[in-house]
Amino acid sequence: MKKYLVLVLSSLTAANLNAQIGQPYIHDPSTIAECEGKYYTFGTGGGGLISEDGGYTWKGGAERPGGGAAPDVLKIKDRYLVIYGATGGGLGGGHYGKILIMWNKTLDPKSPDFKFSNPIEVASSDGLEDCDAIDPGLLLDPVTGRLWFSYGTYFGNIRLVELDPETGKRVEGNKALDIAIDCEATDLIYRDGWYYLLGTHGTCCDGVNSTYNIVCGRAKQVTGPYLDNVGRDMKQGGGKLVVATGDRAVGAGHFGRFIVDEGVEVMSCHWEADFNQGGRSVLAVLPLLWKNGWPKAGEKIKDGVYEIQSERRGYALETAEDFVRIPQDRQAWWRIDPNEPVKQLELQKLSDVEKTWKSGTREVRLSDFMFRPNQNWKIETVEGKGGYLGNPYFKITIEGTTRTLTATKDLEIVAQESFSGDDSQLWRIEQATDGTYRIMPKRIPGQSVDNTKFVLYSIGDSTPTLKEWDFNTDNSKWNLVKH
Repeated sequence: MKKYLVLVLSSLTAANLNAQIGQPYIHDPSTIAECEGKYYTFGTGGGGLISEDGGYTWKGGAERPGGGAAPDVLKIKDRYLVIYGATGGGLGGGHYGKILIMWNKTLDPKSPDFKFSNPIEVASSDGLEDCDAIDPGLLLDPVTGRLWFSYGTYFGNIRLVELDPETGKRVEGNKALDIAIDCEATDLIYRDGWYYLLGTHGTCCDGVNSTYNIVCGRAKQVTGPYLDNVGRDMKQGGGKLVVATGDRAVGAGHFGRFIVDEGVEVMSCHWEADFNQGGRSVLAVLPLLWKNGWPKAGEKIKDGVYEIQSERRGYALETAEDFVRIPQDRQAWWRIDPNEPVKQLELQKLSDVEKTWKSGTREVRLSDFMFRPNQNWKIETVEGKGGYLGNPYFKITIEGTTRTLTATKDLEIVAQESFSGDDSQLWRIEQATDGTYRIMPKRIPGQSVDNTKFVLYSIGDSTPTLKEWDFNTDNSKWNLVKH
């Protein structure tokens, strides 16, 4: 982050429902943290955002003293460690800076336990050396239990420092190690034996003209060297692209990773400018995919008509209706005149078959996709029902009808005749790390809490049901295909 930015908050219209809604305006957001059922992220300037509906609707209200820029937050045991740059990055016209840490038992400013400890300095820059003490990112190594943070900007090197995970203080005698150049706002993560350094490349703080994008390298040791996918060292300016632009939004910066479940992850960042929100800098929460061992931003679910295709065999979800043949004038292939004009055939329409469909609740099954109306599922945002990290809840109906995919108390699925708005008809659709989707009802009828385990599941080639999520089987996974 190269200069301080002040954003004016205003309410968001419903025009941009594929993004976070409410007041998601923030610059340099920290990694998202969960605390007592709510989600928090902190930004430059001292404040931050809170989501009380699972991570979809965001508003101001998070508190962080000290001002400064580009914080990060990490839960260690039963406390939260917050780190931030007090100055630096050209703030106030110079590159003198220092990085501070604080502890708190909770992130909820309304809690009686909410009290930040006095800040402790863990790094600094004198304004002349080739490093800015700003933009810190934390990593608690799940293998060794050691605590690290990276920091720095384009002004010089990105550096790595070790902290004591019990006190947050800098490990005695630790010397900062240079690990990258040509980026800023770095973050460290660990996955499957690799350490990843995520850095923000390009220019910031120029609204719709900002060129921020997120790149990464990886290493077998936390100390590096961090190489990209073609072997370029990040100390020489290397980096594989993770995300640059989105749906009418530019300037992706300040990466954060949040693990939702096994095989389901999201990444947070800001868009320097969202065209749908007046060019403001806003919070973005995107699916995080992993392809050949490299992180990549996934795509948000968009309202539309889809084939819901089982990864198990490739069959399509459909309501159980009688098969209606499509009329066709056919000729023996050996008698076809190659010079005869070709006439395009129309696909079967709902009006062609709807009179043959029985009323009432219908069974749901899997079969070959044949471009039939009972296989065309319309996925739509349901407003006012909240959501989860990155997305709202959706309703799923047969296109052109009110037949609605519904969970039953017996852990089965049916298509009810109409949409009532009941939680059993609201669906959470998340992209898994391999690019497939998991589809799960918000609530199982008869249960008192929201469902976090049972997903749409192919128990056989033609039999869908609800069963516990298992990332290691294709029975749990689905593809959303547009035709």
